[in-house]
Amino acid sequence: MGRVTAVPSATLTVVGIDADGRPPHPVALAALAGARLVVGAARHLAAVPLPAGATTLTLGPLAPALDALAAAVAAGRPAAVLASGDPGLFGIVRRLREAGLSPRVLPAVSSVAAAFARAGLPWDGAAVVTAHGRDLRPALNACRALPAVAVLTAPGAGATELGAGLLGWERCLVVAEHLGTEDERITTVTPAEAAAGSWADPHVLLSLTGSGARGGMRADNQPAAAPAGGWALPETAYAHRDSMITKSEVRALAVARLRPRLGRLVWDVGAGSGSVGVECALLGAAVVAVDHDPGATDLVRANAARHGVHVRVVPGRAPDVLADLPDPDAVFVGGGGTDVLAAVAARRPGRVVATLAALDRVAPAVGLLRGAGYAVDGVQLSAARLADLPGGSIRLAATNPVVVLTGELP
Repeated sequence: MGRVTAVPSATLTVVGIDADGRPPHPVALAALAGARLVVGAARHLAAVPLPAGATTLTLGPLAPALDALAAAVAAGRPAAVLASGDPGLFGIVRRLREAGLSPRVLPAVSSVAAAFARAGLPWDGAAVVTAHGRDLRPALNACRALPAVAVLTAPGAGATELGAGLLGWERCLVVAEHLGTEDERITTVTPAEAAAGSWADPHVLLSLTGSGARGGMRADNQPAAAPAGGWALPETAYAHRDSMITKSEVRALAVARLRPRLGRLVWDVGAGSGSVGVECALLGAAVVAVDHDPGATDLVRANAARHGVHVRVVPGRAPDVLADLPDPDAVFVGGGGTDVLAAVAARRPGRVVATLAALDRVAPAVGLLRGAGYAVDGVQLSAARLADLPGGSIRLAATNPVVVLTGELP
């Protein structure tokens, strides 16, 4: 059993202010009554009874507050920190621990729990991410990838920006403003309505698909873990036409090179059956699949549904349709010529993976990627699979060799 490296201090208490608007628990009130230093946002300091004679410090920059708390703890003066909801959920507890402080924590109902409660939904299958003080794209890509996501927002990284980034994805957005106050407002909108709206800070955004709006979750109860059924699945796991599918051996390497995970956006260009994109989605990435063939786009949708993931399908011919897509983190190019590869490289994804069956296309593709600033490596994959012969013998049946190129920006 693991050891706790620091015992919570009786001198420092973090008190959660309930997002449901209820008064603090009696234990929290007792901790506040004995505090000689109370730190919190102005709205939190105004929400609770403060002991006479206690020093109060309104949170702005965090460093002065951490210094004051450390000094109080060193002097043995009881101190309390007020925080929203559950302060262990993307809250101040992490920063206190990083500063060497070991607080006792008295959590309340978090804003995420309250938002799902207002929507009348379970949230045991939801992912919780934050855009507060961070790049918005990982949170946005989580909303693009998963059926139920709660986002802790910040000014300039809220419902307006998330709604704009979700245009083209079928999502229902629930915006929860001023939870637990008289000004509380819960609004259900489309991405377009969210992008056009004006929202008060702070707010929590729930991004839901059709299944997410019913509390949908993966069968393995893991919102963004590696799939229990694995990846590099056999071709029989996908509907495809005339064996037009990236073979499992090639797919294993391609997916490994793409490095899909929660918070990343992957394009699958020339998607065919969509097997590469589906497996990236199984590993938590947001995926856009592009193909000009209506039959192929139908297959992608069917295969995504079969494996319980969401893949946005964009019908049309590359490179023309790529211009309107959001910037990718990685791109798989399974079809098209050097014009498609050039258009992909122009968008500057961190990684580009291309599969080529024709050797005369290899050198131009390598030259194009290197000319765009990518470090390129490649491998030819040739697989020979076991096949039964009459009489119980076994032979090796060769698959067509494929060159896999990987371009990576320095």
